Amino acid sequence: MTDRDFMQTAIEMAVENVRAGRGGPFAALVVRDGAIIGRGTNQVTTANDPTAHAEIVAIREACRALGTFQLTGCTLYTTCEPCPMCMGAVYWARPARVCYAATRADAAAAGFDDAHIYEELTRPPEARRIPMVPLLREEAQAPFEAWRAYPARIAY
Repeated sequence: MTDRDFMQTAIEMAVENVRAGRGGPFAALVVRDGAIIGRGTNQVTTANDPTAHAEIVAIREACRALGTFQLTGCTLYTTCEPCPMCMGAVYWARPARVCYAATRADAAAAGFDDAHIYEELTRPPEARRIPMVPLLREEAQAPFEAWRAYPARIAY
Protein backbone atom coordinates (compact mmCIF):
# COMPACT_ATOMS: atom_id res chain seq x y z
CA MET A 1 0.00 0.00 0.00
CA THR A 2 1.08 3.57 -0.65
CA ASP A 3 0.85 6.67 1.54
CA ARG A 4 -2.30 7.60 -0.35
CA ASP A 5 -3.83 4.15 0.31
CA PHE A 6 -3.16 4.37 4.04
CA MET A 7 -4.55 7.89 4.20
CA GLN A 8 -7.64 6.86 2.26
CA THR A 9 -8.15 4.02 4.75
CA ALA A 10 -7.93 6.50 7.63
CA ILE A 11 -10.40 8.86 5.93
CA GLU A 12 -12.86 6.00 5.44
CA MET A 13 -12.48 5.08 9.13
CA ALA A 14 -13.24 8.69 10.13
CA VAL A 15 -16.38 8.81 7.98
CA GLU A 16 -17.57 5.48 9.41
CA ASN A 17 -16.85 6.69 12.95
CA VAL A 18 -19.24 9.61 12.43
CA ARG A 19 -21.91 7.59 10.62
CA ALA A 20 -21.88 4.92 13.33
CA GLY A 21 -22.19 7.53 16.07
CA ARG A 22 -18.95 6.45 17.74
CA GLY A 23 -17.28 9.86 17.91
CA GLY A 24 -15.82 12.76 15.98
CA PRO A 25 -14.63 12.93 12.37
CA PHE A 26 -11.03 11.90 12.97
CA ALA A 27 -9.04 8.70 12.44
CA ALA A 28 -5.40 7.67 12.50
CA LEU A 29 -3.22 4.71 11.58
CA VAL A 30 0.28 3.74 12.64
CA VAL A 31 2.14 1.79 9.96
CA ARG A 32 5.45 -0.03 10.17
CA ASP A 33 7.05 -1.95 7.33
CA GLY A 34 3.85 -1.68 5.28
CA ALA A 35 1.60 -3.15 8.00
CA ILE A 36 -0.98 -1.34 10.10
CA ILE A 37 -0.03 -1.86 13.74
CA GLY A 38 -2.29 0.73 15.33
CA ARG A 39 -5.72 2.13 14.49
CA GLY A 40 -7.63 4.88 16.21
CA THR A 41 -10.77 6.89 15.80
CA ASN A 42 -11.94 9.82 17.87
CA GLN A 43 -13.73 8.45 20.94
CA VAL A 44 -13.89 11.56 23.12
CA THR A 45 -17.67 11.68 23.53
CA THR A 46 -18.33 7.94 23.55
CA ALA A 47 -15.57 7.13 26.06
CA ASN A 48 -16.06 10.35 28.02
CA ASP A 49 -12.31 10.81 27.69
CA PRO A 50 -10.93 14.16 26.45
CA THR A 51 -7.66 12.42 25.58
CA ALA A 52 -9.27 9.82 23.30
CA HIS A 53 -8.26 11.55 20.10
CA ALA A 54 -7.65 9.31 17.10
CA GLU A 55 -3.88 9.81 17.16
CA ILE A 56 -3.63 8.98 20.86
CA VAL A 57 -5.76 5.85 20.44
CA ALA A 58 -3.66 4.70 17.46
CA ILE A 59 -0.35 5.44 19.22
CA ARG A 60 -1.44 3.50 22.31
CA GLU A 61 -2.49 0.50 20.22
CA ALA A 62 0.72 0.54 18.19
CA CYS A 63 2.90 0.78 21.28
CA ARG A 64 1.06 -2.17 22.85
CA ALA A 65 1.54 -4.15 19.63
CA LEU A 66 5.27 -3.38 19.54
CA GLY A 67 5.82 -3.72 23.26
CA THR A 68 7.59 -0.36 23.46
CA PHE A 69 6.83 3.30 24.08
CA GLN A 70 8.52 4.52 20.93
CA LEU A 71 7.38 4.18 17.34
CA THR A 72 10.78 4.02 15.70
CA GLY A 73 10.48 3.42 11.97
CA CYS A 74 6.72 4.02 11.94
CA THR A 75 4.51 6.46 10.06
CA LEU A 76 1.44 8.02 11.63
CA TYR A 77 -1.33 8.74 9.13
CA THR A 78 -3.94 11.08 10.54
CA THR A 79 -6.96 12.58 8.85
CA CYS A 80 -6.24 16.00 10.31
CA GLU A 81 -3.24 18.02 11.41
CA PRO A 82 -2.63 16.98 15.03
CA CYS A 83 -3.84 19.23 17.85
CA PRO A 84 -1.37 20.40 20.53
CA MET A 85 -2.08 17.37 22.77
CA CYS A 86 -1.58 14.93 19.91
CA MET A 87 1.56 16.75 18.78
CA GLY A 88 2.96 16.22 22.25
CA ALA A 89 2.16 12.50 22.01
CA VAL A 90 3.72 12.34 18.54
CA TYR A 91 6.97 13.86 19.76
CA TRP A 92 7.09 11.54 22.80
CA ALA A 93 6.38 8.49 20.60
CA ARG A 94 8.96 9.56 17.99
CA PRO A 95 7.59 8.08 14.76
CA ALA A 96 9.74 8.52 11.66
CA ARG A 97 7.12 10.81 10.12
CA VAL A 98 3.53 12.03 10.23
CA CYS A 99 1.26 12.34 7.21
CA TYR A 100 -1.93 14.36 7.65
CA ALA A 101 -4.85 15.23 5.38
CA ALA A 102 -6.99 18.16 6.59
CA THR A 103 -5.46 21.21 8.26
CA ARG A 104 -6.29 22.72 11.61
CA ALA A 105 -8.08 25.50 9.72
CA ASP A 106 -10.29 22.85 8.08
CA ALA A 107 -11.05 21.42 11.53
CA ALA A 108 -11.87 24.85 12.89
CA ALA A 109 -14.30 25.43 10.02
CA ALA A 110 -16.08 22.22 11.07
CA GLY A 111 -16.31 23.34 14.71
CA PHE A 112 -13.07 21.85 16.09
CA ASP A 113 -11.08 25.00 16.77
CA ASP A 114 -8.04 24.58 18.99
CA ALA A 115 -6.55 28.04 18.35
CA HIS A 116 -7.20 28.97 21.98
CA ILE A 117 -4.88 26.16 23.13
CA TYR A 118 -2.07 27.36 20.87
CA GLU A 119 -2.61 30.87 22.31
CA GLU A 120 -2.56 29.60 25.89
CA LEU A 121 0.73 27.79 25.32
CA THR A 122 2.43 31.09 24.47
CA ARG A 123 1.33 32.72 27.74
CA PRO A 124 3.24 32.40 31.00
CA PRO A 125 1.49 30.03 33.43
CA GLU A 126 0.21 32.84 35.64
CA ALA A 127 -1.53 34.51 32.66
CA ARG A 128 -3.46 31.46 31.43
CA ARG A 129 -7.26 31.19 31.52
CA ILE A 130 -7.10 28.13 33.73
CA PRO A 131 -5.13 29.12 36.82
CA MET A 132 -1.77 27.40 37.06
CA VAL A 133 -0.74 27.52 40.72
CA PRO A 134 2.79 26.47 41.69
CA LEU A 135 2.94 24.50 44.95
CA LEU A 136 5.66 22.63 46.88
CA ARG A 137 8.43 22.99 44.31
CA GLU A 138 11.18 22.11 46.78
CA GLU A 139 9.34 18.97 47.92
CA ALA A 140 8.72 18.01 44.31
CA GLN A 141 12.46 17.54 43.78
CA ALA A 142 12.30 14.22 45.72
CA PRO A 143 10.81 12.21 42.82
CA PHE A 144 13.52 13.56 40.48
CA GLU A 145 16.21 12.65 42.98
CA ALA A 146 14.74 9.16 43.27
CA TRP A 147 14.72 8.89 39.46
CA ARG A 148 18.33 9.98 39.12
CA ALA A 149 19.32 7.41 41.76
CA TYR A 150 17.25 4.58 40.26
CA PRO A 151 19.75 2.27 38.51
CA ALA A 152 17.23 0.56 36.21
CA ARG A 153 15.71 3.75 34.76
CA ILE A 154 14.93 3.78 31.07
CA ALA A 155 15.56 7.11 29.41
CA TYR A 156 12.85 8.54 27.23
